[in-house]
Amino acid sequence: MKRLLSLTLAAALLAALTLPAAAAEESQDVRLAKVTALVKEALALDTDSYETFRGSLSEELVPVWDLSWEGERRSLSIQALEDGAVVSLSRWESRASAPASNEGGFPSFPENGGAEDRAAAEAFLARVLRKGEAAELKDAEGAASLGGSDRAWSGTLILNGLPSPLRYSIRVEDGLVEYFSRDVPEISAIGGVPSPDASAEQAGEDLHETCKLRLEYVREDAQDARAVLRYVPDPEAHEFLADAKTGELIDLTELEAQLRLGYRSAAGGANAAPSAKTADTAAEEAGLTKAEQEGVQQLEGVLPKEELDKALRAESAYGLRGYALTGSSYGVEPGKEGAAGRVLCTLRYARTDAGERLTRNITVDARTGAVDSVQSSAPWGRERTLTGEAAQKKAESFLKALCPDRALTLYEDGGYAVPVARGQGDAPYYRFRFARAVNGLPFSEDSYQVSIDAADGSVYGLSFSWDEAVAFEEASGLVSMETALSAWAGTYETVLAYRSVPQKLSKSDPAQAKRMEQDMEYGYALRLTYGLERAENYAGVDAKTGKPVREETGSLRQPLSYDDLAGSSARADAEKLAQYGAGYAGGKFRPGKSLTQWELAALVYSLQGTALEPETADRDSRENAYYIACRLGLLRPAERDDGAVLSRADLVRMLLDAAGYGPAARLGGIYTCSYADQKSIPAEELGYAAIAQALGMAEGTYAGTRAATRGEAASMLCRVLERAA
Repeated sequence: MKRLLSLTLAAALLAALTLPAAAAEESQDVRLAKVTALVKEALALDTDSYETFRGSLSEELVPVWDLSWEGERRSLSIQALEDGAVVSLSRWESRASAPASNEGGFPSFPENGGAEDRAAAEAFLARVLRKGEAAELKDAEGAASLGGSDRAWSGTLILNGLPSPLRYSIRVEDGLVEYFSRDVPEISAIGGVPSPDASAEQAGEDLHETCKLRLEYVREDAQDARAVLRYVPDPEAHEFLADAKTGELIDLTELEAQLRLGYRSAAGGANAAPSAKTADTAAEEAGLTKAEQEGVQQLEGVLPKEELDKALRAESAYGLRGYALTGSSYGVEPGKEGAAGRVLCTLRYARTDAGERLTRNITVDARTGAVDSVQSSAPWGRERTLTGEAAQKKAESFLKALCPDRALTLYEDGGYAVPVARGQGDAPYYRFRFARAVNGLPFSEDSYQVSIDAADGSVYGLSFSWDEAVAFEEASGLVSMETALSAWAGTYETVLAYRSVPQKLSKSDPAQAKRMEQDMEYGYALRLTYGLERAENYAGVDAKTGKPVREETGSLRQPLSYDDLAGSSARADAEKLAQYGAGYAGGKFRPGKSLTQWELAALVYSLQGTALEPETADRDSRENAYYIACRLGLLRPAERDDGAVLSRADLVRMLLDAAGYGPAARLGGIYTCSYADQKSIPAEELGYAAIAQALGMAEGTYAGTRAATRGEAASMLCRVLERAA
């Protein structure tokens, strides 16, 4: 079979070289042979171990070949362009199963330090990247990962020495590339890669002038009940780039809006079953338990759907004339600290207008009838009878009647900053957002979002959030907008790069013409531009100090560091664990301190991604750590004794049990060891001691009765985590 495959490809390739060009282009088998030969040469592939091969062709925009090899316990799939440029690779090879001793709950250190995998990735990229393309392998931020033996990198490609939006991803295991994918300009962009020459010198100043801020109240932090004043990015501001050659400002927001016009869709209403009415007597007759009866009582006093429907129809703002009630559903809203909250009822309405179905769902407090939210759906492109100004007045009038005691100010208008992006000209509604007004300034976290039906002026949508517990600082001693803008601009740097910019399609280009056949008017093109970028995120500028406020990002598992390991025999092991975020928080390891059961549980818990400082950890952290320790088999719940000092034998036994060696260690009469004090090791501990010696957890003297130290715990844990390396 292998020889037949080779001969078939060779014959097809020979035919390609002897036939006229036009004939070769018309023959897919010849094209397949050529691209296969190009890919094999580019990757230096040896495919003799595969039994079957097949190729398929897709030509939506440009020709893309899917090549697939199959063999016993292995497969290889490659996607490539007609010129042999590799777009993706996926390789699978069956590996020997892991030994039984590796079936415990512990992870393991990677099988190698990553140098071999990095070298393999760099060599592969050197083969597949084309002239002018490069990729920098950046390790992921935060601590290294425990478990597995593969290394993965992803990022953006460098084109002609400049950043680009084209992405790549590569994964290597044991020096072999298992997965690769990349963006190619032929598929991801139109018009190819522009020249890297740039001449615009004033781009930075022009871009800084496009920055816009808005003064408003924001929470000091997510959990705080105090709101402070801050200059924040204006949500209605557009993002601009500058052409690298002409300096022309490019309104990226507007172009993105044009591109997205063809992809909008309207959401429909949800379906839910109506609830049945019950009473306490009916519950008792049905034989319900006390808990079940308490659940039934939560619906006590709710109004029937008929009364709720009547009240809604009496309010002309909801525009229910002509709508039929098609269903309703009752539900209990979650309350604080596990208690039941409000009972809400959603009433669902529908009507047909000129053959088109319109729906409106209104959720109300089932006891009071107060409206909580409104959701509607209607076809886009319906005739509008209201202007935006008239719709805004309708929204303001509705809110004044709905919540007369709440001060509100218009925060975002109907287009939400980009009318064309939302297809506002075709939308069946106008949308507005009104924020809570404090000292004449908005607090957008408390706000009402109202949509007005563009055909009849009724309330098309309603949602809101409000927290009366928020306290607001005084609006005095504020820096000027000019000062804030200067500080904000200082957080950016002007960067020259290739960027994806929407561009109007042209029929003169075959690839663009194909997109136009799919009813597209715009496509992404690579364009050499200047843009404002920064390494860190900022939430805004403090309105009283004028200093930028750094935005906290999601927490990463970070490497640990210690300042008390000098001279300790456990230093190398403690620092190795620290690279993976495993160990103790607080900057102190205390390697010579006697090890308690709680300290071992905390150390093992850190393997899950959270390092604790044992002396200051709160009750919840302790409970979580012990839960993981018990789940891993480190100990049983009944054996918990936080302050108990562990012996070396205890430490060995607990770690080996958690790592899955316990059953083997408890087999009697089969173990021997060469410790200096082997005669003093109890028979029931001999299996553990022998396995510990084999793994390097203990050497020379076992000293099972001596108190273990934190440093010894780090070293023994390292030996266990190295078991698969």
